[in-house]
Amino acid sequence: MKKSVWDFFAPIYERVMKSQKSIYETMYQNIRLVVEGKSVLELATGPGLISRNIADQAKTVVATDFAPNMIEQAKKSDMPENVAFEVADATDLRFEDNFFDVVIIANALHIMPNPEKAMLEINRVLKDDGILIAPNFIFDSNGKKNLWQKILSLVGIKFAHEWTADEYRTFLEQNGWLITKSEILKGRINLLYAECRRK
Repeated sequence: MKKSVWDFFAPIYERVMKSQKSIYETMYQNIRLVVEGKSVLELATGPGLISRNIADQAKTVVATDFAPNMIEQAKKSDMPENVAFEVADATDLRFEDNFFDVVIIANALHIMPNPEKAMLEINRVLKDDGILIAPNFIFDSNGKKNLWQKILSLVGIKFAHEWTADEYRTFLEQNGWLITKSEILKGRINLLYAECRRK
């Protein structure tokens, strides 16, 4: 997915995601329980929705996105002082090994042509006992797209991977993760919420 697509959608992304409000509220609740007092890295933060809603529980949050306009939108919001934003590529991070207690990557792996590269970087920067939180959109096993998925395709948002829930769980496991919590959240596009530790 080209940066230009996400830079273009940056000003309206948060409004569009309001249609998934119930999903996001559940995610915030789940994540807040995990990040209490911890150093957190969020990859593909977009306009910073997750970071904004979980920061009061975390020690620190570094929220990154590869699209500069997304980071600019995030900085316009009223953010807690313990949140820092920066432009970064999830497949090539500047952080030291074993640096973060928690890494969050939500609704991003499916748009990456080679998500395995991001998983390697997550594994590198996460502490040995760290937690990966990786919620991701999923598709029905019949392969049919719903109206919302068709609209996204028409406006230029393409999914490199159209995983079912089982396929996404398999992807995580094949990349070295043990899924400790898994929950399907229903919305315009269903999402599999996953918390993981290293195998």
